[in-house]
Amino acid sequence: MAVAAQAPQRPLHPWPPWLWAALGIAALYLPSYWNAAQGLWQTDEFGHAPLILAVAAWLFWQSRHAVEQAPTAPRVGSGWLLLASGLALYALGRTAGVSSVEFASQIFVAGAVLLLLKGTQALRLAWFPVFYLVFMVPLPGTVVDALTEPLKHWISIIVVDLLHAVGYPVGRSGVMLTVGRYELLVADACSGLNSMFSLAALGALFIHIMGRKSRLHTTLLVLAIVPIAFAANIVRVVSLVLITYHFGDAAGQVFLHRPAGIVLMLVALLAFFALDAGLSRWLPGGGKAP
Repeated sequence: MAVAAQAPQRPLHPWPPWLWAALGIAALYLPSYWNAAQGLWQTDEFGHAPLILAVAAWLFWQSRHAVEQAPTAPRVGSGWLLLASGLALYALGRTAGVSSVEFASQIFVAGAVLLLLKGTQALRLAWFPVFYLVFMVPLPGTVVDALTEPLKHWISIIVVDLLHAVGYPVGRSGVMLTVGRYELLVADACSGLNSMFSLAALGALFIHIMGRKSRLHTTLLVLAIVPIAFAANIVRVVSLVLITYHFGDAAGQVFLHRPAGIVLMLVALLAFFALDAGLSRWLPGGGKAP
């Protein structure tokens, strides 16, 4: 009696350890993401956080082959120490309701997993996706308050001086601006702090993706982020004052709540890209790393 030949079975391909680790991290932080999606991520200040998370995941996915091919030399001691620190921060932030500590712990946990699974070389290869998670960390309220008030004060002074120099009837009392018969408050959203954070995230991603820039080129771009965001915010407030003066308070409010943020980011990005193009032209070697 002939025995039917069995079809060869396909070998099973178990999931790589890094994928299990990624799923474990996602499961650990899923309650944090869920809570943030119901509150923190719906605010203007931190609505960018889900995009940062998606970009960090994409960046790590892009570097996965290099990480897999890196020599396996786990750093057990430093890896477990970093993991314990990250988990302690997560527990502290989660139980105390301190979002900045809770989300900062991701950086420690992600770095620890790379050290434990592959070693220092893998962490060097995937350092940027791990670092990029820092832009998900909300600034503590005390830091925001300490930075917001001086920014609003200086923006108010500069806007009034600029418009007064070209003949507009503007005045200022603290952060309250008067133009004609209208009064405008330079609110916290006009401080430019949010735009600085957003531009820093976009600038860091741009520098990383473009790559091969000289240290001087990169340093100048990084140092330019704050003044560019500050200048763009001045353009935003000047535009708001002019629209209110010429077209009325209703038109100013429409601009404030809809196009203002888009105008701000477009101005900042155009200035950033123009600076990058200028540095590439003026610096020796086109601003590229040797």
